[in-house]
Amino acid sequence: MNLIELHKKLIGAARANPPSVRVPLAFEKRIIALLPQQAVDGWAQWAGALWRAAVPCVLIMLLLSAWSFFGAYPTTTSSDLSQEIDNTILAAADTEQQPADSTW
Repeated sequence: MNLIELHKKLIGAARANPPSVRVPLAFEKRIIALLPQQAVDGWAQWAGALWRAAVPCVLIMLLLSAWSFFGAYPTTTSSDLSQEIDNTILAAADTEQQPADSTW
């Protein structure tokens, strides 16, 4: 629909129906003054949601920390992780090496 035609129709309808005397004085100003109070603030909603989400996140973190500290794995074998990684990498490198005398 053409916006200019719609505008003309709405203005014509408003002019055909003048304001009634039953409408209190400055009614529209009071309504307009109430609108900013009810406006939705997107940043405030995000902040509220993030604060509400922080509590469960902290609880989950504490539960997982306690679980990892108090023993999901037996502590009888204490091996050096860096040594295991070195052995794994070197084992892969040793299998790829060919004897020096083998040529094409």
